[in-house]
Amino acid sequence: MQTTDLTDHTSKRYNKDLESVRNSVMTMGGMVETQLSKAITAIVSGDSKLGLKVANDDYKVNHLEVEIDEECSRILATRAPAAGDLRLIVAIIKTITDLERVGDEAEKIGFLASKLAAMDRPPNSYRELKNLGNHVLQMLRGAMNAFARLDIRASYAVVRDDDVADEEYDAITRQCITFMMEDPRSIKRVMNVTWAARSLERIGDHAKNICEYVIYMVEGRDVRHTDLDEMGDDAEA
Repeated sequence: MQTTDLTDHTSKRYNKDLESVRNSVMTMGGMVETQLSKAITAIVSGDSKLGLKVANDDYKVNHLEVEIDEECSRILATRAPAAGDLRLIVAIIKTITDLERVGDEAEKIGFLASKLAAMDRPPNSYRELKNLGNHVLQMLRGAMNAFARLDIRASYAVVRDDDVADEEYDAITRQCITFMMEDPRSIKRVMNVTWAARSLERIGDHAKNICEYVIYMVEGRDVRHTDLDEMGDDAEA
């Protein structure tokens, strides 16, 4: 085989490896989206079994994170990627860490759903958690779509949405404090609601982080800990 043919073959194999690991990240993203959706349903419907299933299935997310991390390490060791490819691998390693943590938060919510199912349910069936949960679920889906398309504007949209998630979480926290002051007998149940809301708020943070990695992949700049008004024109789109 001529040298040029060998180089072309190696390049194609390298590109295939990069595409394969990106697809694995999307699979992991889909997995945690499903876990989060089920966890929200478990709380709203009072389904203890579903909540426990979500919690017990977290090991699948953990295993996939390890597999992707090992593949990224292999690519770094054998391909020595540079420039855009190196940014891609670094962003993937960071993204799967955030996805794994989303899985951990979904696991917590699953356990909390199981506990709440055994307690008296409020008339609104935890509507406030459902609203926050659906919001961060859309953020997570938006983040993974931005990752798949390397879409800068979609990334900024998710970053902006995190402010809404924070506001909803703050409102739930204030409401819970009021409930506990008015009726001390509700403290145990309301604390579980507070912890579930905290997990949902953290999931929003992780979705935001993933979008910041997308911006890093595409533009090569680190926008972590940067205000939206400092990020540039795309942030206003």
